[in-house]
Amino acid sequence: QVQLVESGGGLVQAGGSLRLSCAASGIRFSSNAMGWYRQAPGKQRELVAAITSRGSTLYASSVKGRFTISRDNAKNTIYLQINGLKPEDTAVYYCASGDSLGRRYDYWGQGTQVTVSS
Repeated sequence: QVQLVESGGGLVQAGGSLRLSCAASGIRFSSNAMGWYRQAPGKQRELVAAITSRGSTLYASSVKGRFTISRDNAKNTIYLQINGLKPEDTAVYYCASGDSLGRRYDYWGQGTQVTVSS
């Protein structure tokens, strides 16, 4: 059974930082690309960051320079370090697991809420 469990969300002031974690089980973690998506109220879910099985990363232009995705294959965990939070970063953040290059994502976590106050 595949499980992706996010943690680390919360309420922070603008300019603050958070580190989100996603612990995975039931997948060949080191062979999978992993991604962080977010969905704000009334908006479509969007990819914010992804990391391939080999460690290549990509970021949405809106978060580049503020968000950093990383993975620890020994712990089957990915992280999203978020600095310089803005109110527009408020959303539910989801972890996803996909093929090695991140061309598709098959498994999703339940999400963790990030709320940024101005």
